[in-house]
Amino acid sequence: MAETETIYIWEGLNKKGTRVKGETPADSEMLARAELRRNGINVLKIRKKPKSLFSTKKRIKPVDIAYFLRQMTTMLSSGVPLVQAFDIVGRGHENPTMATLIMDLKSSVEGGETFAAALAKHPRHFDDLVINLVEAGEQSGTLETLLDKVATYKEKTESLKAKIKKAMFYPAAVIVVAIVVTAILLIFVVPQFEALFVGFGADLPAFTRMVVNLSELVQAWWWAILAAMIALGLVFIQLRRRSPRFSRFVDLAVLRIPAIGPILRKAAVARFARTLSTMFAAGVPLVEALRSVAGATGNALYAEATERMREETAAGAQLQWSMRNTNVFPNMVVQMVAIGEESGSLDSMLAKVADFYEEEVDNAVDSLSSLLEPLIMVVLGVLIGGLVIAMYLPIFMLGQVI
Repeated sequence: MAETETIYIWEGLNKKGTRVKGETPADSEMLARAELRRNGINVLKIRKKPKSLFSTKKRIKPVDIAYFLRQMTTMLSSGVPLVQAFDIVGRGHENPTMATLIMDLKSSVEGGETFAAALAKHPRHFDDLVINLVEAGEQSGTLETLLDKVATYKEKTESLKAKIKKAMFYPAAVIVVAIVVTAILLIFVVPQFEALFVGFGADLPAFTRMVVNLSELVQAWWWAILAAMIALGLVFIQLRRRSPRFSRFVDLAVLRIPAIGPILRKAAVARFARTLSTMFAAGVPLVEALRSVAGATGNALYAEATERMREETAAGAQLQWSMRNTNVFPNMVVQMVAIGEESGSLDSMLAKVADFYEEEVDNAVDSLSSLLEPLIMVVLGVLIGGLVIAMYLPIFMLGQVI
């Protein structure tokens, strides 16, 4: 329902008789007028907000959800009632789609549903971990405390995702820039030299002939090459989403990529520790918590390892021993978990592990960025230099022809 709400532009008079105007999301004009009347607005004009042909509906990003949870935590800890907190946060949000979602949550809670039940109606934006922790907070009367833990968890995980994206951006940038530069040279520059070579009256060097043939191929079939690249990208995305075996293969393959693999391993360990720490601190039983942690690691290898740990822990094994048996966690992590189990402070030890590996990821990404900047120059230099040499090689050999 919330996904199809319309934004209405209105003008009216407030309780003091002052003319005011604004925008409000609602399912219909009647509901928009009713909402405005509840807020003391006497509506004079109201109409649907026109949709621009050049604008697209802003989607809700995970960072929007993290920001919303933090805002709700701040409101509740300040003594603001839950429904009023929805209203304040929703009306102040810059993303209309997110504002609509918040207002839908408000309507659900006003209708008698719990906060957790309202969140559960939007599984696309709120995962089981968030819903379960909010539900636990409502049942135990510690909603503010657990909502703070959820907000911190989402902020940390989104920060970690941003670092991973930053790490993956540079290799992708090298590939894209190299392809674009090479295509431009082959389509626009090489043909100019080819016309010049025709008048030489001599056979071209093998390297130059290869580049010219490649240029002719790209000029004739550029549309087919582009279509094939797009098709391969779409097939990859669909296989990644729908084929567990293919997704697992990709997850394992990226862990073996030099420089990138170690960063992804550290990120998976950080996500594992952060998620388990948050759930354990909220009072979720260890076996049940591990079930949610498996899906939060972001990598098939660590998800499978977590599932094995859950099975062994359910059978009575200690977490440290089941973790050691997987052979995917660093010894330092296992030792920290062992200390946490023995001292009864597992959640705080896992939080320390998460902090450590999040910082490790941050440092590794910075190092990778410094390493790849000269690499980009080298790759582009080799490509452009190779094409330039191929084009000028016949000119260098022109003396032999004459």
